[in-house]
Order: sequence, then C-alpha cells, then structure tokens
Amino acid sequence: MEISMRQAFLKNFMGHSPDWYKLAIILFLIINPVVYFFIDPFTAGWLLVIEFIFTLAMALKCYPLQPGGLLAIEAVLIGMTSPAQISHEIVNNLEVILLLIFMVAGIYFMKQLLLFLFTKLLLSIRSKRALSLAFCLASAFLSAFLDALTVIAVVISVSVGFYAIYHQYASSGKETVTLSDDEFIDSTEKRQTLDQFRAFLRSLMMHAGIGTALGGVMTMVGEPQNLIIAKHAGWDFVNFFLRMAPVTIPVFVCGLLVCYLVERFKLFGYGAELPERVRAVLEDNAQKSAARRTKQEKMQLIVQGLIGIWLITALAFHLAEVGLIGLSVIILATAFCGITEEHALGEAFEEALPFTALLTVFFSVLAVVVDQKLSTPFIQFVLSAVPSSQLSLFYLFNVVVIHVSVN
Repeated sequence: MEISMRQAFLKNFMGHSPDWYKLAIILFLIINPVVYFFIDPFTAGWLLVIEFIFTLAMALKCYPLQPGGLLAIEAVLIGMTSPAQISHEIVNNLEVILLLIFMVAGIYFMKQLLLFLFTKLLLSIRSKRALSLAFCLASAFLSAFLDALTVIAVVISVSVGFYAIYHQYASSGKETVTLSDDEFIDSTEKRQTLDQFRAFLRSLMMHAGIGTALGGVMTMVGEPQNLIIAKHAGWDFVNFFLRMAPVTIPVFVCGLLVCYLVERFKLFGYGAELPERVRAVLEDNAQKSAARRTKQEKMQLIVQGLIGIWLITALAFHLAEVGLIGLSVIILATAFCGITEEHALGEAFEEALPFTALLTVFFSVLAVVVDQKLSTPFIQFVLSAVPSSQLSLFYLFNVVVIHVSVN
C-alpha cells in the first residue's frame, strides 16, 4: 500500500522503536526549549539530564546514541552549552576515548585465545560449583586488564557455540534456522536434557557477568570511569589497585561467596549441572577441533598469549597511556597473526565505536551540567552536612544515579 511522505518520515524516525518511544523523544525535543526560555535554564538542564538517563534506561528499545544525540544537539542549539565546552570535556577525557577505541579493538584480535581458555575451563572442570567459581574468577581477572564487554562477549560466544553443537546433535544432525527451534528433537529425554543445558549455560554466563563487574572495579583500566578517577587523582595502575583494595577485595570475596552459595543451594534458578550426555558430545567435538587445528593456528594462540603478558606488564608498570598500549596490542596481534587487510582490521572497531560515540554524547550532557551548574546544590548540601556523613551522602547519591544510568 502506498504511504504518504509524512508516514514515511515517521517510519524512518528512530527506525523500529515503538511509537510511544518515538512520541516521547519528540515531546522531549518540544518541551526543552519551552522550559529553557520561559521557565528556568536550571530546571531545563536537569530535565535534559533526566531525559538522557531515560534513553539509557530504554536502551533495548533504541540504542541511546540517536535519542541522546538529538537531545545533545538541541542543547547546543538553544544555548544550554557550547561546542567549545563540549570540546573541553572531550579533551579532558581523551584517555577514556582512546581506551575504548584501541583497547576494545585490541582485545578483539585476542578472542581466539580467550575462546580457547574458556573452552578448556568448561570441559576440564566437572564440579558445577568449582566451574562457576572458575568462570567468575577468570572473568574478573580478564576484566581487570581487558574490556569487560569483550570478555562477556567471548563467554556468550563460547556458550552459544556449545549450545549449537548439542542442539544440532539433538536435532538428529539437522541445522535449524534458529537455536530456539526444537522442531526436529523427537525425544522427550533430549528435550529435557536441552532444557537443563540451557539452565546450565545461563547460570555460567551470569557468573561471568558478575565476575567482570568484580574485576573491573579493581584497576584503573577495568572500567572507563576508573581511568577518569585515576587521572584526576594522579594514581598509576598499582596505586589505584592498592588504594581501592580495602573496598574491592572484600566485595570480590563476597561476590565469590554468593556465587558458591547460589550454586550450592540451587537458589534462584542456579545449580543446574552439565548433563553427561552433553559433556560427551562436547568433548568429542573438542577433540575433533583440536585434531583439525593447524600449526599456524597453534602459533597464533602462542603469540596471543605472549601479547597478553605484554599487555598486563605494560599496564602494571604504566609504560604508556592505556589507549596507546591498546594500539600496540592491535599492531602486534595483527602483524604476527597475519591480519593485514583493511576490511579485517575494520571489523575490530565495530564493537568499540558505537559506545565511543555514545560516550561523546554523554560528554555533551556533562557540558550542560557544567555550564548550568546543575551539581552545585547537591555539592553544597553534602558539604554543609556533618563531616562524618559527607562520604556516605556522596556514596548514596552515586548509588541512586547508577541504578538508572551508566557510571
């Protein structure tokens, strides 16, 4: 059916996002100038911040870059902030941008090693409780030095890969269109085994996800905000770890304890074991894959392992800025693993650049916070409180914001 230009425009606007979400963004864009010019710039500034947090909370409806970017552009156009202030915020946080661009892309070229390590873990440890702790520990260690998003992406890749292997086996060797398609599974026993396997993988991925959070807070490169704090505090990698240890180590231990307890007592859907039938299929597949692995592929694993050692050493001794260390990983990993085509290099940046662009939009919102002095009342409130309670109040404000936003 022929549609009008107006309908075409509305369909193109924000793509497949729900109509109510599109309407909400349009209302935000209409309301902000009205509040700014006719009510109060301070109120308009906080309204913009709340709207931006809303776009982050609704990330599954639409990636926040588009709606958040529209809000940021409007903020500049109506005078809430200026391009010069945004540039100032970007320059102040250049290390974080370089971290996201080069470190995430660098770890992309080490996925082969990470997949190998997590595969070995899954097939070598039979106890589910020990395996859960191992996944949590491994994710925490890797996230302390690498990008947490990449680590969890590798865990998901391992889990989906193993699930696909057994799903095809249970489907009598037939490749289904989607992994949720159980049409060709002709036995109740196989269906029950597959359900148990799904529960097993779900719990492992969650343990790995928690592990990335536990490890990420420990080092200055574990999370982007850590790098900002380290820069302004003048801490290097070791100083950051030692100064944060009184908080991060107890939290880490408690995280591992919770991991063990939910598995031990099978709470909240955790505790599913890997069915022996599935283990046999996966081990058989792993043996065939190992037999097919060429000497060239083995050498690539060795090279990536050596690059991992270089990465940890360079970060620990702060031999260069974090982003430059990530760039060195890209150069070494591609040069010694035979990746020289521009297209193959470009794929590594696909994961990093959308989030880098979103972070730049966030710096635009931060520029509004600075220009409109939005944080001044809260800072004055905290500083006017009893000195013994000031840190607690700062902590409380951060907890509230982080529950609905990024750090």
